[in-house]
Amino acid sequence: MSIPTRYHLVLDRIARAARRAGRRPEAVQLVVVTKGHPLEAVRQVVEAGARHLGENYLEEALPKIEALGDEPLIWHMIGHVQSRKARPVAEHFAWVHSVDRLKLARRLSAFAAESGRTLPVLLECNVSGEESKFGWPAWDERAWPALADELAPLLELPALDVRGLMTMAPFVDDPEEVRPVFRRLRSLRDFLARRFPRLPWEHLSMGMSGDFEVAIEEGATFVRVGTAIMGPRRG
Repeated sequence: MSIPTRYHLVLDRIARAARRAGRRPEAVQLVVVTKGHPLEAVRQVVEAGARHLGENYLEEALPKIEALGDEPLIWHMIGHVQSRKARPVAEHFAWVHSVDRLKLARRLSAFAAESGRTLPVLLECNVSGEESKFGWPAWDERAWPALADELAPLLELPALDVRGLMTMAPFVDDPEEVRPVFRRLRSLRDFLARRFPRLPWEHLSMGMSGDFEVAIEEGATFVRVGTAIMGPRRG
């Protein structure tokens, strides 16, 4: 199947998953992950209607952002961000899903302020306990009060707009196995919303090609889908 065909099939699957959960399909935003795909493939999905694109690596993303500068696109940084790369990330991305430490948050806020903007971000949380995953350690609910105390200074940064949470679930064959991971992130979001009610906490970025329908059923507002649309990565 072509990239446009797969893109529209994924949109249909998103809509059906949302309706199963009693949600409006438009409440779920598809972020097409273009990591590892050449510019001509990215153009195909943009021509099919995609407007939200996700990249993991700054060096790979910047040439695409520049080449597609005439398109009305919203670029999401979804990968781990090194603190030394915070300035170009704050300057070139509309969203950062992967804020996972206070040092990075402070730098993003400083550079966003220099650019005269407020940067929407999500806090990446490790709710599965996998050692290979980045994110604030949040798999043990008993530690959530301490986590909230740790996050409090970040939530006061002047040029960051904290809008919710993000997680990476384990890679499994049966997506039902990771339903508890998505449910735990939603519970953490609800806990933080009670602790810090002045913030919106409206977004949950969770679910990828193999499990996005389960993530939607558990409350995802952003799903990050690459392979199911773009095909296997070339790099």
